[in-house]
Amino acid sequence: MSDERLRRVRDRVRPFPDFPEPGVLFRDISPLLKDPVAFRALIDLLEDHVRASFPKIDFIVGECLDSRGFLIGTPLAQRLGIGFVPVRKKGKLPAALCSLQAELEVQSDAVEPGQKVLIVDDLLATGGTMRAACELLKRLKAEILECLVIIELKALKGSEKLNSIPFYSLLQYD
Repeated sequence: MSDERLRRVRDRVRPFPDFPEPGVLFRDISPLLKDPVAFRALIDLLEDHVRASFPKIDFIVGECLDSRGFLIGTPLAQRLGIGFVPVRKKGKLPAALCSLQAELEVQSDAVEPGQKVLIVDDLLATGGTMRAACELLKRLKAEILECLVIIELKALKGSEKLNSIPFYSLLQYD
């Protein structure tokens, strides 16, 4: 992994203290999205990781409760030459759906049993939403290869909620 590319990505993540509530240090990827060179470096780094780790993937699944998973997952899927499957808030997708009480849904024909998927999002905090996305895909009998995020907030221990599912984060913050 190129230290220069990683530095370029890290430099475009902006901290916001006390957002959305006092005591929380929010990590904003908006500057990363605005900088085409840094965004390209991000997708390059993620593509390098995925290609080195998994010889066969059928879909990138964007864990898109607030749609930032779309922003990362779709260009990554395009680079890999595979499809993209959205997981959304309830009420946002047409057709027959598979849903959870956690307010997430996916189209029930989005993934066939045994297909290999990688779940992508911008950030892992407490891990509840990522875990719910994993449960949805397990209901569809997908093989979850890994959960992949740009930013992991390690102090919140969200990756522990993913149980035995492999997890990768490009950037880690305490």
